[in-house]
Amino acid sequence: MTPIHHPHLALRATTKPRAPRSEIRKGSSAIRRLLALAATGLLVAALHAAPKQKVIFDCDLAGDVDDVFAVALLLTSPEFEVLGLVMDHGDTWGRARVAGRLFYELGLEEKIPLVIGRPTPGIVGEHTGIAGESHQFIWGHGFEQWKPASTNAAQFIIENLRKYPNEVILFTVGPVCNMQDVVKQDPEALKLAKRVISMFGSFTMGYGGAGTKPEPEWNVRADIKAAQAFINAGANPILHGLDTTTMVKLGEADRTRLLYRNSPLTDALCGLYILWRYEDYARPDPTLFDVVPVAAVLWPDLVTTRPAHVRVNDQGMTELVEGAPPNCEIGVTVNKDELVKRIMDRYLKQNLMRPPKP
Repeated sequence: MTPIHHPHLALRATTKPRAPRSEIRKGSSAIRRLLALAATGLLVAALHAAPKQKVIFDCDLAGDVDDVFAVALLLTSPEFEVLGLVMDHGDTWGRARVAGRLFYELGLEEKIPLVIGRPTPGIVGEHTGIAGESHQFIWGHGFEQWKPASTNAAQFIIENLRKYPNEVILFTVGPVCNMQDVVKQDPEALKLAKRVISMFGSFTMGYGGAGTKPEPEWNVRADIKAAQAFINAGANPILHGLDTTTMVKLGEADRTRLLYRNSPLTDALCGLYILWRYEDYARPDPTLFDVVPVAAVLWPDLVTTRPAHVRVNDQGMTELVEGAPPNCEIGVTVNKDELVKRIMDRYLKQNLMRPPKP
C-alpha cells in the first residue's frame, strides 16, 4: 500500500482519541500501586534471599517480662538466623522450660538449640542458694516436651564464635554470668563476635528516666564481678542501658491488639504478661528494656550511640570515665514511638505455629 504523505490525512490516520484526564489519573494511580506492590514483593524476596545475620541470644527469660518480647522480635525477624537461645542467671533450668514450651508452641523445638547456663543466686555474692521461681515459671510447669542442648552455655558460645569468626552478633540482655564463664575459659572468644550488643548499665539516668540520677542497673547489680569481667574483656560491646530503654513502654492499646490477634506467639506473650503482673514490682505498662538491642540491629535509624569508656565499680554503678580510651559504645537516644510501632507490626503480622499433623 502506498504511504500517505498529505499532512492532514496523516494526522487523521495516526492520532488516537485522548482519554479523559480522570481516566489518566486513575491509570497512573493503578500503575503506582502495582509498582509499590512489586517493590514490596522484591523487598520481601530480597530479605529471604539475602544471607541472614547469625545471632546468639543470651537472656534471663521469665524474670522481667521484656525478655519474651525480645525473643518474640527475634523469632519474627527474617533477617536473623538464630544459632541458639541461651538461658542465664538464677534458675536457668526453670527458664529453659518456659523457653522450651514457647518453642514447642511455635514448632521451633527442633530448629533452634536451647542452651542452659550456670544456675546462680539472685544477687551473686550476697544471696546463697539458687534464685527462686518467678510467676512466669508457672507457664512451663509440667511441660516436658523439650530437650536442652548437650553443651553448656559458655562452651556453646565459644564454639560458635570460633566456628563463625566475625559473623555472629552476640546479644546479652540479662546478667552476664555466662559471659564471665566465657572469658574465664577463652579470654579471646568475645572478641571474635561481629558485635556484642547488650542491655547493660545506667549512664546518665536511672529507672525513672530523664531527670533522675544513674543507679545500679539490674543486669550489672545481679552479678557485679561478672559485669566487671565482661566490660574488661576487650569486646567493645554496644551497651543499651537505661538511657535508651527505660522509656520504651507497651501501652494498653497495643496489649489489646496482641490479645485479639489470637496466635500461638501473641497468646504466649499475653499469658506471660498476665503472670508477670503478679510480681510486686510489675506495673500495667511493661518496659521493653531487652527489645531495644534487637530493634537497634534491625532498625539502626531509631537509635544513636557514642563511644565511651565505662567502668563498673564495686557497687554496680556503670561510671563514664571521660578522656579514657573508649572500651564500648553506649546508647544515647531512641525513637520510642516508632520502635514500638515497628515491633508491633512484627508481632501482629507473623503466623508462627506448629505444622499441622499429617
